[in-house]
Amino acid sequence: MRAKDIMIPVQDFLTPENTLKEAVILLKTARRGEAGVGVKGLPVLDADSRIIGMLSMRDILKAVFPFYMTMMDLGDFTWDGMLEDIARRSSQRKVREIMSKEVITVPADAPLMECIDRMLKHNIKRLPVITEEGRLTGMIYERDVFFVITKAMLN
Repeated sequence: MRAKDIMIPVQDFLTPENTLKEAVILLKTARRGEAGVGVKGLPVLDADSRIIGMLSMRDILKAVFPFYMTMMDLGDFTWDGMLEDIARRSSQRKVREIMSKEVITVPADAPLMECIDRMLKHNIKRLPVITEEGRLTGMIYERDVFFVITKAMLN
């Protein structure tokens, strides 16, 4: 089995110029296969459909909860509505500012074992599948790999 056999064709993606507000709306409504179920992360593509980043829910949480806050005792200066206020102020930031720029990809003809290896080694839950020209063609999700493995176990 190869990457192309289990990948889900990419239907929804972001651009570096999208705002976080636009990104959040798309994350909540994105299609995964046939259903509009929402997703936990989306690829960021340039004008040539080449992947230049990934934006995940975790990236957005990090943008709303700045790293320096982990060094303080938050109880000393937080207020009701603080998180909501920071979230509102963050909504106009650009995707390019917070996206993960180091993207692990796999070619469409990569064996499934290679896909699993990359996902585990890099602790990623979604793996972009690219063409020979470097254009994004699909996405492999951790759950789909899990279903392939469990199907083999149960048969």
